[in-house]
Amino acid sequence: MQSNTDPKEYSPLALAYMGDAVFDILVREFVLSKGNMPANKLHKTAKGYVNAGSQAKMYMRLEEILSEEELAVMKRGRNAKSYTHAKNQTMTDYRHATGLEALFGYLYLKGDKSRIRELFEVCLAVIDE
Repeated sequence: MQSNTDPKEYSPLALAYMGDAVFDILVREFVLSKGNMPANKLHKTAKGYVNAGSQAKMYMRLEEILSEEELAVMKRGRNAKSYTHAKNQTMTDYRHATGLEALFGYLYLKGDKSRIRELFEVCLAVIDE
């Protein structure tokens, strides 16, 4: 779906809403690429990538390589005031995860799928360290 709205005009939480779905599908594709396994094992494996603690680490790594525009989007997401709170995670990690998701949502709405893939590879490397 293409929108006539410039992705910069969306609120950071709207970007994070979209980015959460984008990131989730990338993780699911990655986990499935590792081979067929029971659904509960797929879910447990995916949770290692889709949680605030892991995403906060990814945020820190991406900070080093982003363009000024991308970094600004990620920081807007991090600084957004959310009415939800992290389950079993620190609020700092939760905010960083929101920033990461905002970036992925922004890039998706911008149509920059190659950049999404490039950054996702960096995110995977953070977890595999």
